Amino acid sequence: MRKIILGILALLIIGGAIYASKVIIDSKTAPKPRVKKEVKIITTDTITNSTVSIIIPANGNLQAKRRVELYAEVTGVFKPTGILFKTGQEYRAGQSMIIIENSEFYAQVQSARSNLNNQITAIMPDLRLDYPSSYQQWQSYLDSWDMNALTPALPQPVDDKEKYFITGRNIYTTYFNIKNLESRLGKYRIRAPFNGVLTEAMVTEGTLIRSGQQLGEFIQTGTYELQVAISSEFAGFLKIGESVELKNISDAKIYTGKVSRINGKVDQASQTITTVIEVKDDNLKEGMYLTANLDAQKIENAIEINRSLLQNENQLFAVEDGKLVLKTIQPVHFSDKKVVVKGLENGTVIIAQSVPGAYEGMIVKTEQQAAREKEKQSTTDQSALK
Repeated sequence: MRKIILGILALLIIGGAIYASKVIIDSKTAPKPRVKKEVKIITTDTITNSTVSIIIPANGNLQAKRRVELYAEVTGVFKPTGILFKTGQEYRAGQSMIIIENSEFYAQVQSARSNLNNQITAIMPDLRLDYPSSYQQWQSYLDSWDMNALTPALPQPVDDKEKYFITGRNIYTTYFNIKNLESRLGKYRIRAPFNGVLTEAMVTEGTLIRSGQQLGEFIQTGTYELQVAISSEFAGFLKIGESVELKNISDAKIYTGKVSRINGKVDQASQTITTVIEVKDDNLKEGMYLTANLDAQKIENAIEINRSLLQNENQLFAVEDGKLVLKTIQPVHFSDKKVVVKGLENGTVIIAQSVPGAYEGMIVKTEQQAAREKEKQSTTDQSALK
């Protein structure tokens, strides 16, 4: 009996303890967690609308504006000219670049000149008797003729009778055959068509040159062209004569060129238009890689910002009363890193750098506000220490 009573008391004590502990637990109210509001410090910019120029970047390699590929039209041995025919050699306009052995052909020309001289001499007695008014001009022609120089033009006939007489003696036929030979004789000497430099040499002195063989390449230095492909959507904005800024690959040197030609045909595959920019500078070389910035269009009342600031392609975060607010804008032109937009009022404060996790209504501080608060707190702390 005693054990039973003790057991019942133990159960009552345990039950009472459990109930008491439950009452104590339920009577305590858990403290509400305090949410720490994080205020991000941001970089801002104040809007000032202005005229924004749309710059179209393009690049390419320089090519000489004037270029000549040298070909031989006759056959013979390359004779020394006193100047080595080597890459990089400069020539002045009219200076001999290549001389081909022509002694055999020159003898043929001299023979033809002598034949014409004999034909004219043979008709002189007939001219004295039948055409006395024409005799003196033909006599002067013979007296002034230098057999080692180009054959001068024949005297003009006084009347049709003289013309028929001269024609019947094959004078004109012989004369034009000689002019044909003299023209070919001139092809044994190749002269520089303009001041420039030899960029490619395929023969050397003593080489047997054959007709149709390519001998080299000659370009004019100082004036170059840059061919770039521009999107067809800007075709209406490109103008001949417009100035263009050019930069080298390291952006260390800036040159100024101008649009000289615009192709009238759009490339069907790329939908681009070939635009040629002319640039003059003695420091430039053919083949240099340059980047051109073409001023295609001017947009009024607009600004240019980084593309990373755009939200949903047509919105932008602005700052109002210490919070982020989304503003709807009108994008006008996209480039690789920038975008030209319209629709913001002057004085609007926008974020200058993208804010991770930004959302509308987010509480923020500008860098200027944070600096002022920090300075104020520092002043307060110093006063308390005193």
